[in-house]
Parts: sequence; C-alpha cells; structure tokens
Amino acid sequence: MLVVGVYGPTASGKSDVAAAIATLIPAEVVSADAIQVYDALPILTNRSPHPERLVGIWPLTHRASVGEYAPLAHAAIDAVASAGRTPLVVGGTGLYFRAALAELSLPPAPAPGSRERWVRLYDEEGGAAAHARLAELDPVAARRVHPNDRRRVVRALELAEVGSSLVPESESLFAGGWRHPTLVVGLDVPQHVLDARIADRTRRMFDAGIVEEARAALAGELSPTARRVIGLDEVATLPRAEAVEAVVARTRRYASYQRKWMRRLEGLVMVAADRPPEEVAAEIVALARAREPLSRR
Repeated sequence: MLVVGVYGPTASGKSDVAAAIATLIPAEVVSADAIQVYDALPILTNRSPHPERLVGIWPLTHRASVGEYAPLAHAAIDAVASAGRTPLVVGGTGLYFRAALAELSLPPAPAPGSRERWVRLYDEEGGAAAHARLAELDPVAARRVHPNDRRRVVRALELAEVGSSLVPESESLFAGGWRHPTLVVGLDVPQHVLDARIADRTRRMFDAGIVEEARAALAGELSPTARRVIGLDEVATLPRAEAVEAVVARTRRYASYQRKWMRRLEGLVMVAADRPPEEVAAEIVALARAREPLSRR
C-alpha cells in the first residue's frame, strides 16, 4: 500500500489536484491543515468543496494541537487503506503534514498556562530577557533562536520547562521515517503566479461573504489556535481595500514560509503546478504507479 502526500504553499492548487487524482484512482483525501480542522470560517480558511477527512472536526473554542491531530490522521489513513483506496494526505501545514505521515516523537504537553506565562515574560520584560532565561534553561536552543523571534523563543521556553528541547523537535521534522511506503510530492508554482493567485483568491473571498463570517467568529469565544487564522482581525475591522491588502500581504509571507519548509522534506519530488490540475494529477499518479501498481477508476 502506497500513501501519496501532496504538499504545497497556499493557493498552489492542492485541493483541486487532489480531487483530480481521485478521478483517476480510488483515493480519499486526509487533510493536513491546522486551520481547516475548525468547523467554522470555511471561506477564510479556503475549505475545499471536495470531500476530505479531518476537516471541520473541532469548534473554534477548541485548542488544536498536533499531538491530538496525529492519531486521528493515522487512523484515517489506515482506514482508507483498509478499504482498498489510496490515502492521499494533502496539506500546507508542515508539522501536521509530517505528523500525518510519520511517527513523530512529540514533546510532553506543557503545563496549563505555560505559554501565556512565557508570552507575558517576553512582552513585558522584552525579547532579550526572555532569551536570557532560555539560555539558562536550554543553552543549545538559545544558540539556534534569535531573541527577536518571539514565537520560537516562547516555544523553546515552553519545551525547556517540561524537559524537552526545540532543537531535537526541529531536527526530526524533515527526516523520513514514514509509517507506510510514501510518495511525497511538492507543488511547484512560480512566485509571480502564486502571488497573483493569492490576490485573486482573496478578492473572491470578500465577494463570498468573508466579512460577515469573520465578525460572527469574533463575536464568540475563540481558542488561541483559532485566533491564528490569517486575516481574521483585519477582515472584521478594516475597510475592504485595506483588509484585502493586509490579507494578501500576510498570506504571501506565509506562502514563502511554506515553500522553504517544503523543500526540506526528505525524498520530496517536485511537480510543476502552474498548469491545469488534471495535468498535475496525471503526473502524480504516474509517479505513484512507477513505485507501486495502483487501481484504476
């Protein structure tokens, strides 16, 4: 049994490519997206119109974690395979994608309130003070993390407090160790094409009612992880033209991060994705069949 993983930056066409693959072979999609796990914000999170597992499984009040997601993904992949179909893991959240395909050695859960406490230290006493504290708890991690990198300093402190380290966590992310024989494909889209797709998609999101969706979400309780949805505050509070510009800028930065992450995956096969999804899907299926015979539709 071969698992096919399709990774790419936002707006690279992952969902449409996955749907096209499912017309060529008996396959079922398992989503590896840290935001689409929520059951609200379908417009803002660009939820696929095609069937996917592990989409919309938690309310916005739920604090999502890769530790909770991983066993669900493993069970979904195994269930698809047991039914005689090809598991198709699709996503743009690097850690979720890796966790779905491999057995990650995840650090112990932090104590309740730990992250909030370290964030408070960073914000109130400054990055230099927080980094100095990290140097006391985990000197190796401190040498790897810049004091201005608030997110990683806080994460490193959180891990150090429970006897773990950011360094082994980082070094294990890109190694192989897949649970099943796996073809990992990266969708390669030229920067200017990706930028144009992001801008066009953002405008269409506003036409589809994104403002009302975001305001409704903010009127209720949100977990810290749900609040990370790109554009949530900007969409709800800024005039449309400013909100579009802000969302496009943030999304492009995130896509750049995803592209860097993607190219570090072990065994990655890059496939040009600046063409119709049917063509991309046909190439991926051909690559998969070269490794293992697959059933035809």
